[in-house]
Amino acid sequence: MKKLNVGIFGAGRIGQIHANNLSRNPIINIKRIVDPMADKLGEFEKQIGIKIETDPQVIFDDEEIEAVLICTPTDTHVDYIIKSAKAGKHIFCEKPVSLSDEESMRAYKAVKEAGVKFQIGVNRRYDRNFAYVKKMVDEGKVGKLELLRVDSRDPEPPSLDYVKSSGGLFMDMMIHDFDMARYISNQEITEVYVNADAIVNKDIKDIDVDTAIVNLKFSDGAIGVILNSRRAEYGYDQRLEAFGSKGTAMVENDLDANVIYADKDGYHTPNPQYFFLERYTQSYIDEVNDFAQAVFEDRQTSVTFDDAIMAQRCAIAAKESLDTKKPVKVRMID
Repeated sequence: MKKLNVGIFGAGRIGQIHANNLSRNPIINIKRIVDPMADKLGEFEKQIGIKIETDPQVIFDDEEIEAVLICTPTDTHVDYIIKSAKAGKHIFCEKPVSLSDEESMRAYKAVKEAGVKFQIGVNRRYDRNFAYVKKMVDEGKVGKLELLRVDSRDPEPPSLDYVKSSGGLFMDMMIHDFDMARYISNQEITEVYVNADAIVNKDIKDIDVDTAIVNLKFSDGAIGVILNSRRAEYGYDQRLEAFGSKGTAMVENDLDANVIYADKDGYHTPNPQYFFLERYTQSYIDEVNDFAQAVFEDRQTSVTFDDAIMAQRCAIAAKESLDTKKPVKVRMID
């Protein structure tokens, strides 16, 4: 059986998740994994059965490697994308591409010129619940989409060091929700208007926000809203509603158990699953398998570089709206 030879840049948390998932796919051979902290990854090295190397050039130079996964810090993505494209390797990259539109467009042009496949890592598209709503919208069951609501709240705030390097709530967290809004609606987000503040942790007020409501306008006239918070005491809150002329389709939270207990005090349910690794376990598996299948079948990836650019431009517009306190148009790809 022919296998797809893959190289992985980065063996931190997300790199290990992808490596473990790919190792279970019979059509994948993980040939090399590179991480500058290889000397601290002995346990993972034993677990995955692959020697972790430190020099990324070994992947670029390995002609047997057909595809790469970029699971490194955001500020390294563009360099890895451009070098991988020039080496003729298909690319899966964790979001976002970069923290600036100019840098992301440099990578975008390199990928287009090389003619390699590219997929951005927005795993929520592969969640069975959101995919079901997408199918209902596509089939016209909700009619013309008029209103889209996306709720996304983390169980606890990240560290201050993470906030300083992440690009902020819009680029790090809400970028998933911008992508989800485009995915469900089949429309571009043309304008955003932000109301946000540092309510959970006032210490970050000078560098970021942690609570936000963003109003959206879509290219076909529909409107939407995204609600984000860095803290939800009850667990990982991930809900969505697509409301249209014929009806509405709603996604509620995945709970620790699908059980309702009733007593004299009322109806009681378990909390939502606590974190994204629980909530999206299967979607992480499905997204990398789909990328590999796109390479095998020589077809377009399901999530393209255009999708990556547009979600990032929504995040950039949201930050501008926060700063100016005005609605901001989202720049389209020329």
